[in-house]
Parts: sequence; C-alpha cells; structure tokens
Amino acid sequence: MVTSANEAESVLDAVRESVPRLRENGLAAEERGWIPDENIELLEKAGVFRIAVPRRFGGLDLPVADQAEIVAEIGRGCGSTGWISCAWVSSAWIVTQYPDKAQEEIFADGSVRISGGFTPTGTAVETEGGYVLNGSWRFNTGIKGADWNIYAAMLRRPGQEDAEVFAVVPASEVSVADDWDVTAASGTGSSTTTVENLFVPAHRVVDGIEVLEGLVGDRSNAGATGRNYGLTAYVMALSVPVYIGLARAALEVFLQRLPGKGIAYTHWTEQRDHPYTQVKVAVAANKITAAERLSDGWLRLMQTGADTGEQLTVEQKVAMRGQFGYAVQLAKEAVQELHDISGASIIARTAPFQRIQRDIEGLYLHGLMTPLGSLEAHGRVLVGLDPDNDYL
Repeated sequence: MVTSANEAESVLDAVRESVPRLRENGLAAEERGWIPDENIELLEKAGVFRIAVPRRFGGLDLPVADQAEIVAEIGRGCGSTGWISCAWVSSAWIVTQYPDKAQEEIFADGSVRISGGFTPTGTAVETEGGYVLNGSWRFNTGIKGADWNIYAAMLRRPGQEDAEVFAVVPASEVSVADDWDVTAASGTGSSTTTVENLFVPAHRVVDGIEVLEGLVGDRSNAGATGRNYGLTAYVMALSVPVYIGLARAALEVFLQRLPGKGIAYTHWTEQRDHPYTQVKVAVAANKITAAERLSDGWLRLMQTGADTGEQLTVEQKVAMRGQFGYAVQLAKEAVQELHDISGASIIARTAPFQRIQRDIEGLYLHGLMTPLGSLEAHGRVLVGLDPDNDYL
C-alpha cells in the first residue's frame, strides 16, 4: 500500500537526484534573473508542486515535516530554486484556506504553482459579484513561472475602516516589471507586479486576518485534520529550510574542494591538515545540526497541534518564532565560518560557494525571516511582556 511516507520519500529521492543539476544551473539562473525551465521541469516531475495540494484534487497533501525536508533539499541544490519552491508550496497551502469553489478552480490540475505579494500595497473595491483590484506589489517571488498569484490588498469600504483581504488571480492577468537586478537570490525573479482594474470573483477573495488566524469558515481543512498549522508558522517553517539547505550546500562544496588544496603563501600543502580548518569545519557542521534540531522541534509541535485541533499557546508560538530566527542565524553563521577559510578562488562567478554565500546573506535580510524581530518577540515574552507582534 502506498503511504504518505512512501510518497514523501519518492519526492525527496527525485529531488536529491536533481541537486547536482540544480547547482550546475546556478550561474545561468543568476545571469537571466530567473531559474532555467529545466529546474521547474525536474521539480514538476518529482512531484514537488503537489506536496501541499489536498488529495481530493490529486495532490500529495504531505505533513509539514516532509514538505520542509523537500524544500531544504531543493535549497541545497540552488538557493533561488529553493526560495521559489517555498513560495509556490506555501501559497498552495494558503489556498486550502479558501472556499471550496476557489479550491476546485485553482487545484484543478493537482500540481500547481502559486506566487504571492503579501504586503498590502494594493486596493480592492467591492462590485457586483466580486471585487476590483488595483495596485503594485514588490518582491513577487516566482511570478514568472506561476499559474496563480495571491495579492494582499486593502478593501476600501465607504464609512468603514479599510480591511485587509487576500485575492487570488490568474498569473496571466498580471503585468510583470523588468526590475529584478540584485546581488543575491538573483534567480528568484522577484519582480514588481501590477494589476489595473482587475475583476476578482468573490469566491477568490477572503479576509486577510481570518486567513492569518485560520478562521475562514468553509475551508475544507477546518478542525483537527492535520493540516491547519497557522499561516505565519507554516510560511516560516517552510522558509527556514531554504537557509538550512544553503548551509548544507556550503559545507558540501567546501569539503569537496578541500583534498589537495593548500594554504597559499605558507608551507601547508594540505589545508585539511591545519587544526584551524578542522575546528572551523566542526563549528559549521554543528551550527547546521543545531538549526536542524530546532526545526525538528517546531515541526513536531506544529503537527501535534494540527493533528489534535488544539491551538498553540502564545508562549509556544513566540518560542517558535524565536527559534525560526535563531535557526536562520545559525545557518548564516555556518556559511560564514566556511567562507572565512575558503581562499580567494571562490570569488569566481562559476564557483558555487560564492553564490551560496551571497544568497544566504541576501535572504537573511528578508523582513519576516531576519532574526531581529523574531528574537525580540521571543525575548519580550521571556521577560514578562506581550510579544508586540501580530505575526505569530
């Protein structure tokens, strides 16, 4: 009998086999500002874009821990491809919070790629049968290869306060600017996108706060179904693995280059014989392991809550948020430990290590993922204050 575990292992094995090719394509992705079509085809064939889709639509509906390990393995091959995959998979999960009519439309093919602009820089106005959407959104990761796109917008209501909503639109109806020219995660194609006077039917627009808190009324995964993880925790739990994957890649690439490599302008003909190298490698490896173990803990906690239908406490949520941030910090530090002893040859654009290092440095600055806000919220609760953070 085919089980969820078998399916997860099958996807993971296929992704693992694709890692060398994803890494080889890194320079091409960087030069074009978008990942090669081959990367998407490899992941499509592996079943990656089905892992968060409900089974009733032909998806695999894998537990969050399996999804996280698959994303980490993609990140080990290519940081940009890992980040895009995280965006597509997590946005597919968000659609499981929508009314059945929207899900039937969006998940029709079983495998789907959904991007999103989650800063509410657009507006929505109610009209007959739906809403009219206008606005521009920056950093729309993966839009160049997406089937659908989720937009956060402020619903304008005469005589009432604006309310945040999430609208899902076909990617074909979105204008994509040619403005993605960056030094890190270059292949993500996170361009600015715009829609003008776009009609969105009512079944594809939901209350943003209700999605954030998992309160949408007629979603099919309500209750103790094993998949109601909470939006912020789920998105962060799938994002951290990209950093872990990059750190694993850095260690792997460093060790591959080490045999026969000396230390320039010294008598050391084998760098690996030097105690300082040995210590730095051990420190990097242990930082990666520490980040992985933190991840194991919060993934178990999230799954237990989803399986039982019990809401996590504020203390649990904020502790997870702090651990998300600290795991990102550990992964970045692991790469830096190895970068410091890698030698000047890694600055060649053809060398994977320099791209790994730039990608993790750039992604470290992401507003939700940079450790500062996460550690602040955690620390506030530890000292007896409220978290002062809406994203738990």
